[in-house]
Amino acid sequence: MNYHYLEGTVINPDAPEDSLESKVPYVDNGTERFDPRRYYCKDFMQQEWEHLWTRVWQIAGVESDIPEAGDYMVYRILRENILVVRQDDGTVRAFYNVCPHRGNRLVHNDRGSVAAFTCSFHSWRFGICGKLQSITDEETFRKEVVCHRPDMKEVRCETRAGIVFINLDPEAPPLEERIGLPEGYLENYHLDRMHVVRHVVSEWGANWKTGVDAFYETYHLHAVHPETQTVMGDLNTQYDLYPFGASRMIVPLCEKSSRVEDQDSVDAGLQFMMQDAGMDPEQYTGDARGVRKAVQASKRRRAEDIGLDYSDLVDGQLTDSWATGVFPNVQIGLHPEGAFLMRFRPHPTDPERFFYDTMTLFRPADDPNYKAPDWMGIPEGTDLTGEIRPETEYIPLGEPPNLGLVLDQDSELLPVLQNGIRSRGFDGPLWSEQEQRLRHFHTELDRYISGER
Repeated sequence: MNYHYLEGTVINPDAPEDSLESKVPYVDNGTERFDPRRYYCKDFMQQEWEHLWTRVWQIAGVESDIPEAGDYMVYRILRENILVVRQDDGTVRAFYNVCPHRGNRLVHNDRGSVAAFTCSFHSWRFGICGKLQSITDEETFRKEVVCHRPDMKEVRCETRAGIVFINLDPEAPPLEERIGLPEGYLENYHLDRMHVVRHVVSEWGANWKTGVDAFYETYHLHAVHPETQTVMGDLNTQYDLYPFGASRMIVPLCEKSSRVEDQDSVDAGLQFMMQDAGMDPEQYTGDARGVRKAVQASKRRRAEDIGLDYSDLVDGQLTDSWATGVFPNVQIGLHPEGAFLMRFRPHPTDPERFFYDTMTLFRPADDPNYKAPDWMGIPEGTDLTGEIRPETEYIPLGEPPNLGLVLDQDSELLPVLQNGIRSRGFDGPLWSEQEQRLRHFHTELDRYISGER
């Protein structure tokens, strides 16, 4: 394998410079070895709360979950609980999910729809715009106590590409200045036309950053997920680092890993991918090297036949996974058929536990014969129209997330890894350039911890 870290791997050498597919210039984040205490120390967890989580833009959810006025969803991050609400004028606003009277949570579920928010403790009532509407027995309050008409406290909120972002810092720079991704990067996938078809929140026995690290590289695939080697070019992955901690890896699918000796035969894995793309593997006469191109062509033809607009997507996007990191705690696996929006949410009190919060998004088509590809792992019988928003599945600590073999393998590995990180024999990670996204992420994290951001 010929590799030079300044050049890296390029998926499409012919991509124009202004193409979202083109390789971005190398970002040198140095070679520092980071202190492993960041993965388990409560003091570091407290620093993250004070300097990171209260100051960064975070993905609270997707707009398709709140289509109508009065629809709301709740985002939980450590000690805070944020209520995101669709307004009468179609905009989206966010508030702390707390009554200003005594601190009771105004809503106690994940999502719903209301004409107004009524506190379950003393029945104070607030409009969906956060304005106080009524105080029960207001005449029993001295005027000085409530004369300021206490409204729900608002949280900054912006939307982009069908995704809802919130920021607890009223003085933070706007999302556009901090998201780090190129213009059109998310929009081209038409995430605003996708719907949540499955939502699973599972608790894992590791630090949230241990989770991010595991999902930000393909270096481990050959060892932990060997079954991926016949359908995924793990060594042929393009890594790109963007400003403010954002990053991505383009993982080519429908091709074999260069670690596999037989690069010619079309085995069961590639046949599976061809079938999912609407092809008949029996009619394919080429070898394994041609499958990726054939699948791209098939997907583009099928999209035209069923009325899906793929004109914003280059051929590589029709097959490859653009695994995109949105700082600090999100990875979105982007595909033309749908997306996997994964949030790594820290546990409120234990730095060695986190919530793997993953939403599977699907873009439906007006064709009864079109279905989600099997590799998306959507359970049989799932409504794919977007008319039914499934309930969130909660998986307790110690149980597999039931999201497929690969993720179950990860959930078993990470607690073992977390335990080893605590060892006196471990002095901190030694990252390769296949793990450059990890260094980029931790470098940006430390900018917040140090007060540079």
